[in-house]
Amino acid sequence: MARLALEVADIFRTHGPHWRQEQHGHLSLGQLKVMSAIEQCRSAALGGHSLQCPACDHLQIAYNSCRNRHCPKCQGSLARRWLEARQTELLPVDYYHVVFTLPAPISALAYTNKAVIYRLLFQATAQTLLTIAADPKHLGARIGMLLVLHTWGSAMTHHPHVHGIVPGGGIAPDGQRWIACKPGFFLPVRVLSRLFRRLFLERLAQAYSDGQLQFFGEHAPLAQADAFAQWLEPLRRSEWVVYAKRPFAGPAAVLAYLSRYTHRVAISNQRLVAMDQHMVTFRWKDYRAKGRTRHKTMTLDADEFMRRFLLHVLPRGFHRIRAYGLMANAERRNNLANARALLNQPAPAPPVAPASSPTATAPPSAGLRPATFLCPHCGASMIIIAIVARQHLPRAPP
Repeated sequence: MARLALEVADIFRTHGPHWRQEQHGHLSLGQLKVMSAIEQCRSAALGGHSLQCPACDHLQIAYNSCRNRHCPKCQGSLARRWLEARQTELLPVDYYHVVFTLPAPISALAYTNKAVIYRLLFQATAQTLLTIAADPKHLGARIGMLLVLHTWGSAMTHHPHVHGIVPGGGIAPDGQRWIACKPGFFLPVRVLSRLFRRLFLERLAQAYSDGQLQFFGEHAPLAQADAFAQWLEPLRRSEWVVYAKRPFAGPAAVLAYLSRYTHRVAISNQRLVAMDQHMVTFRWKDYRAKGRTRHKTMTLDADEFMRRFLLHVLPRGFHRIRAYGLMANAERRNNLANARALLNQPAPAPPVAPASSPTATAPPSAGLRPATFLCPHCGASMIIIAIVARQHLPRAPP
């Protein structure tokens, strides 16, 4: 595979060492680990394999990936494997895309309270959808959903929001029938927005009472209970953004959408345009503009580019893809089997990787191990002839 002209790794390798020194004591251990992983990804530092094609004798070295979930180069294979596992879970119904966004004041507070506020965002979103869908005035059914956390805007600013993929219907409370949504309509957005606002603020106030929130800088005065209560008041009256898109055009479109959203990072290498000694230029989309003027380029100081990228490093162990309701992991298999029975749909066949996939050159029934590396010249399976050892870099003193 041809290497892109410019990658995020190039920016960190070029400008990262000096910026680390300038930001000493201000970068978290997680952010430092992400920088190091991206810099070393698919380089001699992580080792690799020497490959040879038995058909045309082409030689190639394949370096190991860092497999960090924030690395732009390591998400493609993870997304493909995840999507193959999801193929058998799609139902023959319309699917809707909903977006729940936090207001700017809470987004600013979330940066120093990521684990708490992102968790509340997931919980309030899921409870909102489950509650409104279960109300007989709206749908009167138990639904399922897949939620994906994004913390960035197109310009890499901090913009926490949750994307939800929801089947257009659910199982009746008695479990005896499938209740479908009205054609082209999922749930009323205004009702979702009001309940989401109330549930999130209730949970946020409870987290404050439990001492789970930390306040720094301009938010330091909020450590006082009266100041925090006063800070919450405008948020109780403001409009919270909840967006619902029209249904997808079939299950294939759902998978295509998921492949673009589930394993995204703050910026992909394809959006990078140029880098010099001080600045980085990249493409971004201005959603406030219309037509061709929506697609623009932005030039940032390299230090600011790295700062924005690292804004979106998630807390260790935090899951950014979560399932609720009928799709919750504990009962997913039974719930989906019940839904298929109510929809008169046969059980799906086990997923088989397409023949064009680089990781599958023979059907599973052949009893052959799928090829991992394919020759870029003739397409034959390459064999490993040597192991490239990792380069152990000297560790700096603590």
